[in-house]
This record gives sequence, structure tokens and C-alpha cells, in this order.
Amino acid sequence: MTTATNTEAPARDEDEDAYVPETETLRAVLAKGERPPRPSALSASATFGWRAMLKIKHVPEQLFDVTVFPIMMTLMFTYLFGGALAGSTTEYLQFLLPGIMVMSVVMTTMYTGVAVNTDIAKGVFDRFRTLPVWRPSAMVGYLLGDMFRYTMASVVILAVGLIMGYRPDGGVVGVAGAIALLVAFSFAFSWIWTMFGLMLRSEKSVMGVSMMVMFPMTFLSNILVEPETMPGWLQAFVDVNPVSRLVVAARGLMDGDVDTGAIGWVLVAGALLVAVFGTLTMRLYNRK
Repeated sequence: MTTATNTEAPARDEDEDAYVPETETLRAVLAKGERPPRPSALSASATFGWRAMLKIKHVPEQLFDVTVFPIMMTLMFTYLFGGALAGSTTEYLQFLLPGIMVMSVVMTTMYTGVAVNTDIAKGVFDRFRTLPVWRPSAMVGYLLGDMFRYTMASVVILAVGLIMGYRPDGGVVGVAGAIALLVAFSFAFSWIWTMFGLMLRSEKSVMGVSMMVMFPMTFLSNILVEPETMPGWLQAFVDVNPVSRLVVAARGLMDGDVDTGAIGWVLVAGALLVAVFGTLTMRLYNRK
């Protein structure tokens, strides 16, 4: 009768197999010197803004909406309505060009929300949230990059207008002031679309909501015609339309007839937009 032998191997101590790196190895892979300081809010925002610029560099087709589209709008409305509304395309261009500039730039702001929604779908925002940077810097970076697009659209429209015969009585200072005011308001207005970019599920939804809001705001305004030619109920809407106030301010600066009341209204409205929709955007961003 044979006795059974225990063939099971003794339990191995896991601590014996664990790899413990040597001190010299750790020193070799760790960065030498002091830990770099945490980037400031301005530095982080500028970095994300540069990221937005690099995206334009690699996909230059993104500039079509601030180059080709404004040129088409300027030519189309000038020669389509100039003779019928003002009797002369040159005279109508003097009235139209500041309004077309506002229309083109304000409508471009909707693409900020589309870009935000696209990055969320790709999971890019999950990486941003893990970075030790100022939390709103990712959103501010989008808007800083888009400010370049707004400025480019304004300059393109102005150049086309000058070729067509537009002559701003406000001179260089008036034109520069109008463009600066337009870009500043568009920066504030873009916070609305960043909020929608976080709320909605797809970029098509963001685009649909944006177009539903932007078309009435831009076409039911004083961009194409004077409000005095409209019915009374429509004039009431045009008078309180933020786009109309922006057009009055920009048109006054470019025509040399500065409307300080309209400029002040635009600045206050822009500050309120940032305060309200910027706060809502960051709350959604922190919860998402």
C-alpha cells in the first residue's frame, strides 16, 4: 500500500516576486529640478486658443464661412436689393455694409457650439478635465480662437466693400472701433452656443437650434432696410433685437456718427451674456 504524496507546491510569496525599482533607476526617469508652476488662467486659455488656431491650420476649409460666405452675402444683397431699395447700388452699399458685417460675424458664432459638441463626442473633453489647469480655460480657448475668425470675416467684408465703392466717413478709427465692438459682442454671444454644445447630443442638433434662433434675429432687424418701412408690430421687435442695437452702434462708428447710447447698450449686453451664459456653461461642463 503506497502512501499519497503531496505534490502541491508551496504558496509563493507575492512580495518576493514584486519588482522594486532601484533608487538610481527612479532618479534617471524623474525630471530633474523643481516642479514647474501651475499655468495661470491666461496662459492656459491662450494655449487652448492656440489649439483652436492649429485646427484651422490643419483643416483650412473651416475658413470658408468667414471668407467665401461673407463675400457672397455682400455681393448678393448689394446687387439684388440695391437698385430696388435705394435706387443705386453704391448708395445702398453705404447703408448695407456695416449690417452685412454684423450679420456674417454673428451668424458665425454658432460654429463655436458645434466645435464644442464635436470634441465632447470624440472624448477630448474627458482629457481636458483631468488637466491641472483653470477649468474654464478650455471654453475660453475656443472663443479666443474664434475671435480670429470674427476679425477675418470683418476684414474680408470691408475689403470687398472698399473695392465695390464703400467709403466709411468714420475713417480708420471708426472702422477699427466698429470691428472691435463687433468682435467683443460676438465673443460674449458665443457663450450661448457653448452652452447648447454641452446640452445637446449631436452637432446637427446644435446647428438646428442655432439656425432657428439666428435667422429671426438677423433678418428681422435693421440690417437690410430701415425699420420705418416695417409694420408697427415688427418695428417693436426690431427695436429690442440685440442685433439691431449692434448694427446701430457699428453703423454709427463707420459712418462717423457715433451713437454712445447704442455702444453702451452693446457693452452692457455683452457683459450680461458672459455673466449669465458663461456661468451656465461652466456648471454644465463641471457636471458632464
